[in-house]
This record gives sequence, structure tokens and C-alpha cells, in this order.
Amino acid sequence: MPVIAAMLLAAASATAQPEMVNRIIDEGLNHSEVMVNAEYLSDHIGSRMTNSPGMRAAEKWTQAKFRSWGLTNVRADPFPFGRGWSIVSSSVRMTSPRPLMLTAIPVAWTPGTNGAISAPVVVAPMKRERDFDKWRGKLAGKIVLVSMPGDGDEPDKPAFRRLGDEDLAKLNKFQEETYDPEKVAKQISRAAFDAKLDAFLKAEGALAWARKSYRDGKLVSGEGYAFGTNETPALPGVEIAAEDYRRLARLAKSGDAPVLEINSDVRFDDSDPNAYNIIAEIPGTDPKAGYVMAGAHLDSWAAADGAADNGAGSVVVMEAARILSRLGVRPKRTIRFALWAGEEQALLGSWAYMNKYLGSWPADAPGLNGNQLYYARINARPFTPGAGYRDLVAYFNIDNGSGKLRGIYAENNVAAVPMLKGWLAPFASMGAGTVAIRRTGGTDHVFMQQAGIPGYQFIQDPLDYGSRVHHSSMDTYDHLKGEDMRQASVVLAGMLYEAATSDKVLPAMPIPTQPAVTDPFKYEDPDDAQN
Repeated sequence: MPVIAAMLLAAASATAQPEMVNRIIDEGLNHSEVMVNAEYLSDHIGSRMTNSPGMRAAEKWTQAKFRSWGLTNVRADPFPFGRGWSIVSSSVRMTSPRPLMLTAIPVAWTPGTNGAISAPVVVAPMKRERDFDKWRGKLAGKIVLVSMPGDGDEPDKPAFRRLGDEDLAKLNKFQEETYDPEKVAKQISRAAFDAKLDAFLKAEGALAWARKSYRDGKLVSGEGYAFGTNETPALPGVEIAAEDYRRLARLAKSGDAPVLEINSDVRFDDSDPNAYNIIAEIPGTDPKAGYVMAGAHLDSWAAADGAADNGAGSVVVMEAARILSRLGVRPKRTIRFALWAGEEQALLGSWAYMNKYLGSWPADAPGLNGNQLYYARINARPFTPGAGYRDLVAYFNIDNGSGKLRGIYAENNVAAVPMLKGWLAPFASMGAGTVAIRRTGGTDHVFMQQAGIPGYQFIQDPLDYGSRVHHSSMDTYDHLKGEDMRQASVVLAGMLYEAATSDKVLPAMPIPTQPAVTDPFKYEDPDDAQN
């Protein structure tokens, strides 16, 4: 057989139905439902704190949508979580030296105020236990401002941007991983500080505490991590917009302490301590071929509607499922779709899935609170494969806003680059042609990578995700881009189809073991110690 003919035959046989890519593009661009679903999830359901009423509504709605599209084995897959929490109403206002409504939000999983409380503030920044000594005997009856006021952070770059060729080229650089056990220990120790601070403030007789939002723009997030059944803080806590917080700090320096009134009405729900990952499937024709998977986290924070983080990723995953089901695909491998819960707390849903279906890590150290779990688990070794370990042959994650997919991170898997480039090739004219070797973290593919499973995150145009929308009160439908999300749905559906029908599977990585210390001659800086 001539070489050219053999090459063409090999290219044609790489996909069971080469014309399927054209059908995926047509269905995903000309008959899309992605923005209709994004609007419902954002506007009608809204914020989706894990185990909150909004999340419970989203769990039911997403399952109903999957079933309506003909997917199979649709289910809510439980794992232990903790308390439900939601905001009924809240207000924070300065009543002296003048009346002023402040931009603020209760910190997640802190208790309410049981009616309005009013007290002068004291600016008492504390970030280490040794800072407590300075404030003993000075906080009784006060609302304590625990953050440094800092200065304004006027941006020096456009808030909204897309990736250029130079930006994409910079991503294709292999980065050697580092391991510093002292740094890990500090991260875990620091993550315990909030509970220690709450106990100190309670013992000192403080009425409530407030922290500064971590960025300007009158944006707040309300992030909090004391979701465990026995971890609820004793005192109400609020996050105040940076500009309002600095005003309070200036007033406290220049005259009598300002007086704040906080009225925080929140609800805890202990009726079901389980959280639920939502799972749905398109069945494969070969039970021995394993499965491929796409996932996004369905949970969000409470400050806004969770539209970009990660409603966008969730509805893109759902739309990829709708497209493939609508086209009646019959892949060799099962295609599984997952909408994760508890990602914002410590990647809890994907961790639970890994331990339930694929293998296990060593047991958590006793007594770790919610925020400590993340730092402990991302450094946990070794992973012990279970009976289903080899069944998952590829995982694709969506969790960086609503920007167009520009390609995929190969996550240091150099052997997978040629296959990933081939699968992306049909979508290069749509802007999704880059395969960058760089490794990424912070979302639900992390534990797949940590176990040696081919798990990937897509490269996305940032838009205004990192600058304004991520974890903020601005995270509404208005910041979603329909053209980008239709493109993302098509690319994801195409990649899943290729992975589910290819005669080859992506090369796996070695199962990571405990690495050697990167710098065995490093000394700890005493000024950097936690306590």
C-alpha cells in the first residue's frame, strides 16, 4: 500500500465516524441550549453553596436535564460533608460618625447576629497567634477589624483580556515540580488560624469580627471554611469591601472609633450532612474499554449567582452531554459527566469520587478543619489504585470562567502531547489549537493528576474572570459570553468523542510517590514562622 494511502487510512480510522465532528459543530453552534441553561442556573437558582437550598435545587434540576436528554445512570452520588448554610438577609452600616450603608457580606458558615448588634470598632490586625498578646483586655464589647487596611490596589492592566499568541507560547514550558515539607506544614498550620482567632475573640468578649475583602472594586466574596458539623465559629463574621474597610480604619485613627451596626440573618441546615456529585452517562459499546469523563464543579460561593465560577463550566459540560446524546453517538467507551460538589471548600467532591471508585490515599490526620484538608490532601502520598483505577482513561475539566477554549494543558504529560494535538486539530480554526505542557492546579483534575490518571484542564481566555468575577459579588450572568461558551461546548464534546472512540488511550503518568525535598539545604526564616 502506498505511504500516502496508508497515512490517510490511519487518519480515517482514528475516529469511528470522522463526519461526527461536523455534526457536533452544527449541533453545538446552530442548536445550542448552553446560554438558556446558564441563565436558568444563574438567575433562577443562583448561588449554590454546598448543601445550601440553592445547591439542592441545582442537584434536582441538573439531574432532570440529563434525563430529559436521554442520558443513563443519572444519579446524585453522596459523600460526607457537613452543615448547610445560607444567607436570608444581611446589612452592615456605619452609624457614627455619620450614617452610611457599607458593602459587606456574612462570612460563610459563621453564625448570625440574632437581631442587630451595634458597637464601636477596634482595628486589631491579627494573623498569628503571637499577635493575640497585644490585644488581650482591649476587645470586650467591640466589633474587631482583624485585617490590615493596606492601600488601594489600582489595576495597571485591562480588567478584560484575551490570550494572544505570545501568551499561549509562554504556557508551553515544562516546569519542574518542587517539594518543601516545611512549606506544607506552614500551610496546614495557617489554615487552622481562623478557628484559633474565633476562640480568642470569644474569650475576650468581642461581639463580632470583620475582615477586609482581598481586592478593590467594592467586591466581596464571603469565603469561609468552617463547614464541619462541629466547626461552627462562635462569633458572627462579615467581610467588608476594601474601600469601606479602609474608611473605617482611617476614621478610627483620626477620631472616635466608628460605630457599626451588623444585622446578619443566616440559616444552618443539618437535615442531610451529605453532599452530592451529579453523575450521568452515555453508555459505551465495549464494557472492557473503560470510560472517559468530563467534569465541572456545580457549587459556588454566596456573594453572587456563581455564573462564571462555575456555572459556566457546569453548563458547558451539560451542553456537551446534550450534543452527544442528541446525535445518538455510540462510542466504544462510556462517556461520563460529573458535576462536582464541595470544590470551593477543598475539592471535596472529586476527592470523594477518587476514593470511592478509583483507589485511596492515606487517611486524613485527625482533627483537620475544612481549610486544612486542601493543603494536606494535595500533598498526600502514596495513592493506592483500586479495582476501577484503569477504567478511567481520560478526564477533562472545565473551571476557568466562560472564556473561549484556546487549547489544553498537557499537565507535564509529554507522551500525551501528540494525541492531544490530533484531537484538537479540527478546532484550531475556532481558536482551540494549543497544547501547552504546563501543569495547573486548584480545581477538580488535581487529584486525577496526583494519582497518575490522565486528567486535563483547558486553556481559556481569561476575560474578566481573575480580575473581577472570580469568587466575587460580580459573578452574574452578565459576564458570560455566549459565543465563547458555544465554542467551548463544541470543543469539549469533540474531545470526549475522540477520547471515547479512539483505538488508543492517552499515556498515563507514573503514580506519584513521596518526592525528595527539592532544596535539602534550605533554612527556615524565623520571621516567616506561623506562631
